[in-house]
Amino acid sequence: MSTLPENWPDLTYDVTIKVEHLVNHAEHLKTLKDTGCLFVTSAIESVDDDILEKLDKGHTRRDFFCAVELCRNVDLGLNPTFVAFNPWITLAGYRDLLQTILELDLVDAIASIQLAIRLLIPEGSRLLELPDVVALTTEFDEESLCYPWRHADARVDEIQVTVEAIVEEACTFDLPRAEIFKRIWQETVRAIGERDQMEIDLSSQSSRKLPYLSENWYCCAEPTKQQMEIFI
Repeated sequence: MSTLPENWPDLTYDVTIKVEHLVNHAEHLKTLKDTGCLFVTSAIESVDDDILEKLDKGHTRRDFFCAVELCRNVDLGLNPTFVAFNPWITLAGYRDLLQTILELDLVDAIASIQLAIRLLIPEGSRLLELPDVVALTTEFDEESLCYPWRHADARVDEIQVTVEAIVEEACTFDLPRAEIFKRIWQETVRAIGERDQMEIDLSSQSSRKLPYLSENWYCCAEPTKQQMEIFI
């Protein structure tokens, strides 16, 4: 790896690395940066430790914070991904996710669709071993190839639909991620009933142009209505 920049000075690349590996092998992050790595994609999934345990992710909220700091220390971009809507998230929990992203200055580092992704439960998923998940699912859907589920709090499903619609419309017009984030924040606090929190200050967010993938839909995400119309 040490000869990579010398032999191919124009080569850049990106990698996908688990949070626990970023933290446990932090000494190698500078090597990634020095050899042309532009950013690291990492499946954070949630910032709630209880949810992370149910998903068996192998990292904690604190580990995520640590990974952000470690990557920043070597000027290596970190592009987190999430399964924002799952059977255990609450409206307050979703608001906490948004607040955490804001506080960590990650608004522009996260693809907007990541704030709308809903957990996909395919056939054979280990999540079906959890009684609280089984209680929320219906029969296997042969067309969508998954087990449809409804959240115990209908308001969570409603805000997910709202957020997805915001993202689809905004991406059609190529709006900045910060603007999309602001709209999602406003709809979330409105759903919670915190109308006095509608305005947020995004001026402190990094204005540096960050590299990212052109396709931001990932596994474990149910296809959006717009995607279904395109491919069916």
